[in-house]
Amino acid sequence: MDWFGRAKIDFSHAATPLPLTRKDGSPTDLLKVVEAAVPKCQMNPLLFNGHLQTMYTAVKEHGPPIYYKRKIFDADHKTYAGTFAVDFVVPQHKDFDEELPPRTAFYAEDEFAGIGSDDSKPMLIALHGLSGGSHEIYLRHAIAPLVMDGGEWEVCVVNARGCANSKVTTGVLFNARATWDVRQFVKWARKMFPNRPLFGVGFSLGANIMTNYVGEEGANCPLKAAIAVSNPFDLEVSNKGLQRTWLGREVYSKIMGNNLKKLFEQHKDQILKYTNVDYDRVQNVTYLHEFDRAVQTVTWGYPTENAYYRDASSCDAILAIRIPFLAISALDDPIAVREAIPYQEFAVNPYTVLVTTSLGGHLSWFEVGGGRWHPKPICNFLNAMVNEIDLEAVSREEKMVGDGKYQFNTDFNPVRRKLDVLH
Repeated sequence: MDWFGRAKIDFSHAATPLPLTRKDGSPTDLLKVVEAAVPKCQMNPLLFNGHLQTMYTAVKEHGPPIYYKRKIFDADHKTYAGTFAVDFVVPQHKDFDEELPPRTAFYAEDEFAGIGSDDSKPMLIALHGLSGGSHEIYLRHAIAPLVMDGGEWEVCVVNARGCANSKVTTGVLFNARATWDVRQFVKWARKMFPNRPLFGVGFSLGANIMTNYVGEEGANCPLKAAIAVSNPFDLEVSNKGLQRTWLGREVYSKIMGNNLKKLFEQHKDQILKYTNVDYDRVQNVTYLHEFDRAVQTVTWGYPTENAYYRDASSCDAILAIRIPFLAISALDDPIAVREAIPYQEFAVNPYTVLVTTSLGGHLSWFEVGGGRWHPKPICNFLNAMVNEIDLEAVSREEKMVGDGKYQFNTDFNPVRRKLDVLH
């Protein structure tokens, strides 16, 4: 047990981190920026392991009062047809819609029509965790310092299809590598806000999606920097980690499986209309991997859930990232287990830095008094990148990372997918 809740912090990074230039012209690097952004990690000593930290999330605190306006986007990709919901952080309002999460309302058409701007405010695009949404407390804690009490950031949350009371309108559901909606939205944001520096942050499953997206975009990524929090990275390893212990199987996996069943039930008419999913089979699901077997393999064409996990994992995508990238993980996380962390990949890519804490659980990091630690490094890093670093001077090398000592002239593509959607 770490002494009275004081967690140990470690940094994993390339031997020569990405060089950066401060706005005053002085040199620095990505590791130094991250080290300065990460404060001491003092957890609640009563929550002295990852299970207690994670289970404490069941305590229903209200969290910061973040207000949203929602816009439904039509997917512009023929293969991934459908709609998805984006929630934009807005000033306090009372136009709540009962069919949406708390403090959320739909944009009026004329109101949204004028949303474009030439301002240069930094803009953060967030992705939530499994079956969650913009209303999640861990997410609101993370963005609150950026938008409340004089914060000048613009923030929005891309909700996974069917989540946060959004509708499923086709047979294209979300999965752990569903990067198409965030890609479309980033392009839209780049067009509507041409002068805003764009940033990304993902949590848990959203961290996996964000990592894959940034890797797939490579040197052409429109984001200036990105953060992944509690990323499971290697989904097959994380799944086996859940199944090997009683708590992992009978608590975490069962809860996540039940949450997905509830989500399925909300949209069963549309899902059954457009897919070949066996409803009775879904009703018999108990665990997360059983849901993925009954739904993800059927809707996407994977032969097994493990094949899906391997294809959707983001551990290899780390190698393709070409923007400043920060990952934050707790080593006692019982869901995104430590064995799934791709240390070697972080060690060879200078664009990435991994921060691990010895305590914190899964999306938890509870301090004394109920506050959270993870918003501090997130906001410190983002503010440092905006206020201190010359973002236009960041180099984006196209070449493959590694030591270069290879016997053959090879082409390793870290974001190549095994599954091709043919229609």
